[in-house]
Amino acid sequence: MTLHILHIEDEPDIRQIAEFALEEDFRLTQCASGDEALGRAPELAPDLILLDVMMPGMDGPTTLQRLRQLPHLAQTPVIFMTAKVQPKECEQLEAMGALGVISKPFDPMRLGDEIRALLGHSAA
Repeated sequence: MTLHILHIEDEPDIRQIAEFALEEDFRLTQCASGDEALGRAPELAPDLILLDVMMPGMDGPTTLQRLRQLPHLAQTPVIFMTAKVQPKECEQLEAMGALGVISKPFDPMRLGDEIRALLGHSAA
């Protein structure tokens, strides 16, 4: 079974790089904003949410809080992506229920492995 990832990211370049990095091993749905993700959420049943932290309008943590209100997404694992990877900031994101944080800029050749590693830790 191919893992379905919902990737929410406002930067088109980052969406494109992530798509290139993940399209062979995962099924990917991308949204350009928290609002778009919430609008499409009823039709989506991702296995993982990959979520940018800093976005205009609705930021990543707020988007996650809103997605968690939907019963079918209440327990979906989430990984944040951000350039702000200071330990305190990562702890705050993990306290929201995130499996972990992937730092930006990310290595496209390792992104899939980083996701699998974080998912593996959650299964252990």
